[in-house]
Amino acid sequence: MSNTMNTSPTARWQLLSTVSALALLASAYTAEAAGSDGDRPLLWIELGGQMENVSGQGEIFAPSFLAANPDSSVLWKGVTPLQAQQPPKFSFGGEARISFQPEGSDWIFSASARLGRSSNFRHVHHQGDATHPKYFNGVPTGVGETVTNFADTQAEHRENHAVLDFLVGKDVGLGMFGRETSSTLSFGVRFAQFASKATFDARARPDLDISYKYAFGGAIKIPKFYFHTYHATGQASRSFRGMGPSISWNGSTPFAGDAQSGEIVFDWGINASLLFGRQKTHARHQETGRYYAHNHYTTVYPPSPGGHTNMRNITVPNVGGMAGVSFRRGDAKVSFGYRADFFFGAVDGGIDTRNSETLGFKGPFASISVGIGD
Repeated sequence: MSNTMNTSPTARWQLLSTVSALALLASAYTAEAAGSDGDRPLLWIELGGQMENVSGQGEIFAPSFLAANPDSSVLWKGVTPLQAQQPPKFSFGGEARISFQPEGSDWIFSASARLGRSSNFRHVHHQGDATHPKYFNGVPTGVGETVTNFADTQAEHRENHAVLDFLVGKDVGLGMFGRETSSTLSFGVRFAQFASKATFDARARPDLDISYKYAFGGAIKIPKFYFHTYHATGQASRSFRGMGPSISWNGSTPFAGDAQSGEIVFDWGINASLLFGRQKTHARHQETGRYYAHNHYTTVYPPSPGGHTNMRNITVPNVGGMAGVSFRRGDAKVSFGYRADFFFGAVDGGIDTRNSETLGFKGPFASISVGIGD
């Protein structure tokens, strides 16, 4: 994984903490320098978190023996080997934002960071109910053999991402939604980095059959076993890292209360960027299968590996938007909302061949903002 990501999830959380600490230091300095001459904060500090549904993380491994045994209960009951590979539904992360507006100016300078990650590990084991007795000289011993159908799957998926924005905006104050509406049009640079890793291991004996041979006039009953055994493994690592110009338009409209005693504000925003970066994928898988009959094994699937490797420079369009509600009183604000961001063609999600997929993040968020340096 180290060859696809330059920073680990731990380093990213350290980055978020560093941004927050710098914000607090900068705010303290600004408050001391600015005093209370203005009528609005010079600096806004925002900290929060998000729970995002992540889509477009790539294909899952589908071994050939699944299609060859469509009626096997150990493969298709409960959680199947395909379902065990599904990534987590949500990624959890944090965000930080610093906005600075010089006194007497309509220009706003901001820097923000959003970090998220998710992981899961699933071990699914299914086994048939039948047991088969051992025989000695044609007579059952009463001791059950551990010979039955089974399927055992282990799958792990890890994902982490980071989005950094550096923007310069102007309060355009269009007033299209009322006199109290604020509207900021911003231009700047967006940096985005995504990485995921999936591993898969499945073993199965889905079709055990037993026949009996009688000897010495039926005095001796000899069991004969017939079955297939399969083993499949897979690993896939995917990443994208890019940077490019961005534009955003954000606004807020009060619809209840007042600024002195507290007001409720509707927040909205749209953004777009064009990222130039590097896409990497390394996928490998292998499957073996053997058939047991007449006391010996025959190879069904030879251990021939598959997969592909991809490294290329690509251009990724990105669009997103958010809507939410804030409660603001004085120079403090609590916000709740829903946000979505889509990075078109950012991920090569293929197993054996390249397959471009759109990476999407969507879900609720919450944040607390404090204004300093009136």
